[in-house]
Amino acid sequence: MALFKKRTAGKPGEWYYCLEHKKVEEGPECPAKNRFGPYATREEASHALETARERNLEWETDPRWHDAPGPEESRD
Repeated sequence: MALFKKRTAGKPGEWYYCLEHKKVEEGPECPAKNRFGPYATREEASHALETARERNLEWETDPRWHDAPGPEESRD
């Protein structure tokens, strides 16, 4: 058991969105696996989920992302 818990160091002016607590925080308060960021402003961080949704949609609909079917795959 660790005696001291290592805290994540944050910088003032960097904003994050915590996925676990569903809140915006200045400087990372939570582990990296639970947050999006850094963002330049609190406003940008508050829209982190919408930004991620838009980027995912762009990625999924990018014609360069989907490979051409291989020889064993049927072409419909």
